[in-house]
Amino acid sequence: MKTTDHASGGAAVAEPRAPAATSAAKGREPKRINVALQGGGSHGAFAWGVLDRLLEDGRIAVDGVSGTSAGAMNATVLAYGLHKNGQQGARDMLDEFWRRIGDSARMSPLQPTWLDKLMSPGNIDFNPLWMGFDFLSRVLSPYQLNPTNWHPLRDVLSDLIDFDSLRRCRHTKLFLCATNVKSGRIKVFDTSQVSLEAVLASACLPFMFQAVEVDGEYYWDGGYMGNPPIYPLIYGTDTPDVLIIQINPVEIPEVPTTAREIFDRINTLSFNSSLMREMRAIHFVTKLIDQGHLDPARYKRVNIHTVGAGEEMARLGVSSKLNASSDFLFHLYQLGRSKAEAWLAASFDKVGRESSTDIAGAFL
Repeated sequence: MKTTDHASGGAAVAEPRAPAATSAAKGREPKRINVALQGGGSHGAFAWGVLDRLLEDGRIAVDGVSGTSAGAMNATVLAYGLHKNGQQGARDMLDEFWRRIGDSARMSPLQPTWLDKLMSPGNIDFNPLWMGFDFLSRVLSPYQLNPTNWHPLRDVLSDLIDFDSLRRCRHTKLFLCATNVKSGRIKVFDTSQVSLEAVLASACLPFMFQAVEVDGEYYWDGGYMGNPPIYPLIYGTDTPDVLIIQINPVEIPEVPTTAREIFDRINTLSFNSSLMREMRAIHFVTKLIDQGHLDPARYKRVNIHTVGAGEEMARLGVSSKLNASSDFLFHLYQLGRSKAEAWLAASFDKVGRESSTDIAGAFL
């Protein structure tokens, strides 16, 4: 992954990545976890960094993965990489996916201005094209603004992933969330149903893209119903540990006062609401199991772990989710790796035994 070296004006290449450690080399079996990936446009590069560090560590094996929007793309690329060549294959595939996004954005007019760079690490609030699009999207639909239903990542995904092969994967269970436009119900595509259209359906922001048709049904972004969905991992796998990689901040430091700040906060509240509900349900069932009111042989106790960067993400507005410049993606990737490193140091020993996240304190 390349990033701009602002001091020299040239291109700086990320340091070579260490190969993924193997459980055989470590002399013990890896701990199995499920991974739940939130969506958030280019902020998904944060999850890329988290996943890269976890895969590099080698002490963790992914049993199931769920994702929404950008999280669905990360989940699909992760599952396909694991399917083709294990831990190292997943790292390589994620690196290639995000490198291509950064490369394709070089000619994009959606770049941060000098004023944006002074104000934040990734917002493009002062970009004239963003301002124009932000206004037009409130009065015109994507059926008018995007009549061909062009999606910038369609070609990248179709070129990288053999979906026929992925549907035959038996090692990693994959779950992608979308919202059924007409019924208002959640749709979860599992491994046997995954397709290019299913991934694009999960990432279909209704103000940017036309609803995606899959098997006669029409879908919008899954973030409205599950961001990310946890219940497929509970019922669809035997692994009790779920690691949630959070992109959208739950808390913010100040009350929004400008129109843009208010819109940004509404966006994060909307895309966190389903996660908050699921966490409340998990907390309630866990208490009943621990208090002996529910039989643990019949009800599954779930251990919740989280990796996020709430403070850093709270400083980024909605516009930054469309900033796919290589230097911004690499900034988020490095942030993700550092947060994963901290989580491994503080919480790895709890995997398989108990939650490392205080659910009540974080979500209730």
